[in-house]
Amino acid sequence: MIKLFTDSDLDGIGCGLLAKIAFKEVNISFCSYRNLDERVKQFIEDEQHNEASVFITDLAVSEEVEKKLEERFEAGKHVQVVDHHVTALHFNKYPWGWVQPTDEQGKKTCATSLFYEYLIREQKLERNETLDEFVELVRQYDTWEWEETDNTRAKRLNDLLTILGLDEFWDRMSERLTEGGPFALTETEELILDMEEKKIQRYIRMKQKQLVQRWFDDYCVGIVFAEQHMSELGNALSKRCPHLDLIAMVNLGTKHIGFRTIHDNVNVAEFAKQFGGGGHPKASGCFVNETTFPLFVVDVFSLPPVYHDVEQNQLNTKDQTEGFFFTNHQGQWFFFHPSDDKWGVYHQEQEVQSFSSQEEAERFIKRQFAAGLADDQAVIDFLQQQLCIEKEKIKDEYINALQQYKQKAGTK
Repeated sequence: MIKLFTDSDLDGIGCGLLAKIAFKEVNISFCSYRNLDERVKQFIEDEQHNEASVFITDLAVSEEVEKKLEERFEAGKHVQVVDHHVTALHFNKYPWGWVQPTDEQGKKTCATSLFYEYLIREQKLERNETLDEFVELVRQYDTWEWEETDNTRAKRLNDLLTILGLDEFWDRMSERLTEGGPFALTETEELILDMEEKKIQRYIRMKQKQLVQRWFDDYCVGIVFAEQHMSELGNALSKRCPHLDLIAMVNLGTKHIGFRTIHDNVNVAEFAKQFGGGGHPKASGCFVNETTFPLFVVDVFSLPPVYHDVEQNQLNTKDQTEGFFFTNHQGQWFFFHPSDDKWGVYHQEQEVQSFSSQEEAERFIKRQFAAGLADDQAVIDFLQQQLCIEKEKIKDEYINALQQYKQKAGTK
């Protein structure tokens, strides 16, 4: 009997598809970190499974189950763990563990790509064009290399899984991977994916408006409640809010928190570890429990959302030489004023701090006050209150109004 425990995402399913092709008859359990230990423990403690070949891919068991797997191996029974997460590197101390985040050429791996190489090495599979291409698409998506190479085919493969669900995706891919020839999606699937992409972009825009931020020690973290498109959402929010060190996406339905970052100096796998989780340096997660629920739900529930930079302004723009305004949803106002070789930021007519560059000034205010470039109309309303000038006159003579405000505020 061949038994495979694997993740239920694209990478985990990829391992399952390879196992089915390689072994023909294989019993697969699609798991999560929440139920993996229980399922593995129950299986290996059943004596009728003593002769079974046990594979675990793309997931890591706890220390308790790890010891039981070692006992099983020492007793002459089969165990093989294949993983690529840095948090699972300690399994390499066992003959039955193979964890490799990057290959010999420095290319990022995924569980599917490693399991493919393992099956070829063990002469359970023969390399072919169809499998090569499928495995590479899975690898590029799981490592987010697809974004660097602009290989949207990898992303669309995962989108198809999201739309179809595991069972339908499994049936289609099982048939396609055994047909031979180049791997490709059908015209109907491509049409469905075009529609889904528009839906995803609408979802990201909606969630961006709901994003809040708070500090965890030295990390400025963006937090959003979400149940769909976690990888796309986390990556998009990280790009749109680069002042945040990482994004936390809380799914109360699955009781899971996903962490994403685009910054090389932030390791979200290490961040997740303090909450009992793990994963990749730029993509990790943990569970919602008695520790994380207060931190990521209760404490942030009443926080106002981040005020994002307005993009369509005609007056209050960042290239305005007289300065520009930031505000936040708490009604705080900040005036950015370039002077000589520094940038001064003023709040309530008092200088908050001076900075050596505009980027440094913006990053500080965004991180400390969740503020962003204020909307033109909001700026006009603010200046009308400060200067007691009619709004139409402010709009028509905006530069003059800015100069009057600077004089009143005492900026230099």
